[in-house]
Amino acid sequence: MSTDRRKFIKHLGASVLLTSATLNSLAAKEENELRILSAEKRVGPNDKIRIATIGMGIMGFADTRAALTVPGVELAACCDLYKGRLDRAKELYGSSLFTTGDHREILARKDIDAVIIATSDNWHSQIAIDAMRSGKAVYSEKPMVHQISQGLAEIKAQQETKMVFQVGSQRVSSIAYKKAKELYEAGAIGKINSIEASFNRQSALGAWQYTIPFDASPQTVDWARFQSNAKLKYDYDSKRFFRWRNYREYGTGVAGDLFVHLLSGIHFITGSKGPERIYSIGDLAYWKDGRNVPDVMSAVIHYGETKEHPAFQVTLRVNFISGEGDHSTTKIVGSEGVMDLMGDDNFSIRKNKMPVATGIGGWDSLSTFTEAQQKALMDDYNKRFSQADQQQPTLPGESYRAPEGYNASNDHFANFFDSIRTGKPVVEDAVFGFRAAAPCLACNDSYFENKVIKWNAEEMKIV
Repeated sequence: MSTDRRKFIKHLGASVLLTSATLNSLAAKEENELRILSAEKRVGPNDKIRIATIGMGIMGFADTRAALTVPGVELAACCDLYKGRLDRAKELYGSSLFTTGDHREILARKDIDAVIIATSDNWHSQIAIDAMRSGKAVYSEKPMVHQISQGLAEIKAQQETKMVFQVGSQRVSSIAYKKAKELYEAGAIGKINSIEASFNRQSALGAWQYTIPFDASPQTVDWARFQSNAKLKYDYDSKRFFRWRNYREYGTGVAGDLFVHLLSGIHFITGSKGPERIYSIGDLAYWKDGRNVPDVMSAVIHYGETKEHPAFQVTLRVNFISGEGDHSTTKIVGSEGVMDLMGDDNFSIRKNKMPVATGIGGWDSLSTFTEAQQKALMDDYNKRFSQADQQQPTLPGESYRAPEGYNASNDHFANFFDSIRTGKPVVEDAVFGFRAAAPCLACNDSYFENKVIKWNAEEMKIV
């Protein structure tokens, strides 16, 4: 490696760490160095991976861009049910790009090594199973299933085919989340007892009122294929196609779309397999545009004590008409501090610890006693606790921020393709993906059925 390159990497490693001597370590610098070197390593002809993206909506194009940042990855084909998106794919990636409205044509091709599944949620599981049984590695957008009942069959397909399968919750690959996990496991916030996690939004696009093209029609959209696996069929509706996240028939609402991000990160840091009990409430408070899922939703989820962690509770919230504006946070609260994760690339830790002494006076019953009793109690207190014991410890906080321009999605795809090339385990397999998705989908069940859902996280089934 050149001297200039080493200087750059050392500078980058140092720039990541903001305030904490704990984080300003050689290990952190080496992690950044290895990440950069891995991304820029030369790839031989035998390492080339040809991919196809099935579902060229917002996430389809975003995932394709992220995948192509990995050296040695080529886009071979795209599939979508709206012809205009196939035309757009050719505008971006060349007129010779193979495009189709039938994903089965992609699965039948022998020159495609891996597929990205970025369709509406109702197609994730079936296409993933078909792709694995066709010999394709699979990167599946979250949630990996539309219904909880689909999860075990998808896990079984991966185990039987041995194909590489990764779920697309990029926080699991984030270097910030890796560092947060290290500090959590080192006891930086004491014993965990609760977590508060939320997504707030205040925009039409943030609430899934996506733009619909002028040429949307039954002639440009394969509506029959889109809803072919839905129990209830509807006449062609552009909103249902281009804004499918708003409808239970094709999407999973805020729980399946956004709670999954939150739980994926929580499970990654804590090592949890999942909760025991789930209850949620919600409302359609503002975006009354025909959608049949709530735009404000809250859930209370209980995690029992396991060998991985003590018992703790999680509160999740999504608000699509929040006066706070666009803001996301995950606060992991322990007995001696709180870890506040903001997005995918940074976090801070604030620490507080009770003094050894129990406390006396102030907002206390002491002043309600006679002066004689107060003096006797104070004398006894000062004998039992030294001045040092009576002082609340001052503990320094810590902060971490990924390098400028860092993108966790790029790392998530780099990990996926590395697993294809080397055979090493993926960072987010089918079991992890389902254990994150199922409790979120259970939030929907709890909301619509108005009941507590009991979940067996070990066996991955509703009790």
